[in-house]
Amino acid sequence: MPRHILTEAQLHPAIRDRVARHERAIVEEVQAAVAAHPVVVVGMRANPYPAKARRLLDAAGIPCHYLEYGGYLSDWRRRNALKLWTGWPTFPMVFVKGVLVGGFDDLKKLLDSGELKALLG
Repeated sequence: MPRHILTEAQLHPAIRDRVARHERAIVEEVQAAVAAHPVVVVGMRANPYPAKARRLLDAAGIPCHYLEYGGYLSDWRRRNALKLWTGWPTFPMVFVKGVLVGGFDDLKKLLDSGELKALLG
């Protein structure tokens, strides 16, 4: 099921470059981490769910790479670029072998079902 997103043809030529460059550095940083690590958790300060996801992985003996971007009142504009890129509205964002698997609840389901270990091989 494809996600609804404007095609390049639906963007006026004068804004295409601005859209393409919007907070590109944070997206590229996450892309690099996802390419380099089997499990990546992207979170933010003061949100309890990224910490819960990391504890869940630690308890299962699964190492993860953690990236943290600000708190509720800081870095929200940069984090917004990650939401636009992934289409995922909340934190944490959990990636397994390059695939966004969702957030804490989704990670817990994968772990409880055994699917997470199967994904990791």
